[in-house]
Amino acid sequence: MNLPNILTFSRIAMIPLFLLVFFMPFQWAYMASAVIFAVAAVTDWLDGFLARRWDQSTPLGAFLDPVADKLMVAGALAVLIHDYGSLFLTIPGIVIIGREIVISALREWMAEMGKRASVAVSLVGKVKTGFQMVAIVMLLAYPPGEPVAMAGLAMLAVAAALTLWSMCVYLKAAWEEISAT
Repeated sequence: MNLPNILTFSRIAMIPLFLLVFFMPFQWAYMASAVIFAVAAVTDWLDGFLARRWDQSTPLGAFLDPVADKLMVAGALAVLIHDYGSLFLTIPGIVIIGREIVISALREWMAEMGKRASVAVSLVGKVKTGFQMVAIVMLLAYPPGEPVAMAGLAMLAVAAALTLWSMCVYLKAAWEEISAT
């Protein structure tokens, strides 16, 4: 057990805390849940950085890191979809969650064929993640209708567009293997 893996486990442990705080009947619950999500997002970046920097990458960390990310993002999008009850959030949320499922399955399939490197994280995927994380923090921090929340909706729409673009990049990289089956 090393620090990058501990950070990944802490991110998983933050999910029930985040959900509990989000649904508390207090006005401060919005900001508190946003802070918890932001801390989780920072640990996502930090655990990968430290694992590479200190050469502490492990098979467990490589498996759990993307699982933790997807659980946190899907959980946040699910509560936001519930809270907003709006197609302007639901459609981008479903696009993002759906893409995560498709790309996770694609990466797993490519790994079984020994070609996981061909679907490694791309620059578009990293930019998408940045937009997505900032948008989710903005949407969590302020109730629906607030100006910052509206800006968060716009950023989430950009993240959804980047999500589709990055999915196309990954599918194109794997197309030779896909079409050969």
